[in-house]
Amino acid sequence: MSRITRQPYPPCVSGMCTSPNGSRDEWPELVGQNAKRAKAVIERDNPYVTVILVPEGIGFGYTNFCRNRVYVQVNDKGNVFQTPMIG
Repeated sequence: MSRITRQPYPPCVSGMCTSPNGSRDEWPELVGQNAKRAKAVIERDNPYVTVILVPEGIGFGYTNFCRNRVYVQVNDKGNVFQTPMIG
């Protein structure tokens, strides 16, 4: 099994964005789940992404779309409240 090295954010700057082929790009089943567990699931399903946990009420987002980034929005109870997806 090959070992995958995660690129530090922002990974697209290095030109290492991954292809959409063969990897999941959204996780609707994680809504309502613990954010740290959700992060682990996403990283297992798509080891090429950097997962960013974003607390509810904090503005986030970049104007660039990046296939190596997944935002996970977390409520005050530590649970995912919106479908995590690449971008």
